[in-house]
Amino acid sequence: MKEIENINILAIESSCDETAAAVVHNGREVYSNIISSQIELHKLYGGVVPEIASRKHIEKINQVIEEALKEAGMSLDHIDAVAVTYGPGLVGALLVGVAEAKAIAYAKNLPLIGVHHIEGHISANYIEHPDLEPPFLCLVVSGGHTHLVRVADYGKYEILGRTRDDAAGEAYDKVARAIGLGYPGGPKIDRLAKEGNPEAISFPKAHIEDSPYDFSFSGLKSAVLNYINGCQMKGESFDPADVAASFQKAVVDVLVENSMRAVGAHDATKFALAGGVASNSALREGMRAACEARGIELYYPSPILCTDNAAMIGAAGYYEYISGTRHGWDLNAVPNLKLGDR
Repeated sequence: MKEIENINILAIESSCDETAAAVVHNGREVYSNIISSQIELHKLYGGVVPEIASRKHIEKINQVIEEALKEAGMSLDHIDAVAVTYGPGLVGALLVGVAEAKAIAYAKNLPLIGVHHIEGHISANYIEHPDLEPPFLCLVVSGGHTHLVRVADYGKYEILGRTRDDAAGEAYDKVARAIGLGYPGGPKIDRLAKEGNPEAISFPKAHIEDSPYDFSFSGLKSAVLNYINGCQMKGESFDPADVAASFQKAVVDVLVENSMRAVGAHDATKFALAGGVASNSALREGMRAACEARGIELYYPSPILCTDNAAMIGAAGYYEYISGTRHGWDLNAVPNLKLGDR
């Protein structure tokens, strides 16, 4: 794909509980990346409350965009296009970002580009690794998604595998709640697992025979909850660190095994991680060891680019922009948007 020089994208992300805006130059250079997180607010409820998230986005979005432009040393007159996440995600939260992007694009007569949230996560790797270009395989793991994707080219994706039930991050949150760690569960289980024995408890690892790249984590989650309940009913104590470490090992083993199976089948030489769970230390270490053993180049973003952010939307938006993608004023939030849909 021929790159167009000196393109500044104003990007907006509001798919869940982060209100974010960024200015990205030529898809890979981040001039600003502002994130207003709602984690402390949603901790009170043990998870994201959609209505509260939507209201907070409305409160924060204008100031986040203003701060992004200020940090980039720009005004809207320096912007060439507006990119915004329009799915998947929480519909009310998405609508706030989409409405804001449409208003700015309309007022300044700028191209409007709707970006798929997962495409954004994948594209975070372009910011971190200037040498990375398609084709490559990518494992997207977050609170809402677990996808194994073949990135054929910029904006062209083939989903090889996906979760049949819970996403990996969702399982982390539910297990963390069960052992009293609270929300968000992923980072807390990762920290606690370092103190535990990953071999202490044998939790099940699901493999789906007819779909070797698909994932399933609901059985594992149930096994952990049953183990905890069983201990409590018998009046026996259990070590939360051992539970966390054993659970995490079961998750990471399946993620790595399915990924390496796909690497072998597709003769891949490059593999990337993306999404919130991509910052998990055990997953990074497990994937690094597996890739090194096979001579595969491994890529992953910094933790700040693994979480929901607008810089990744700006990176994806740039490649959509130069491929000719444009959306009209009828662009709407699509909470269940499939990767590859337009």
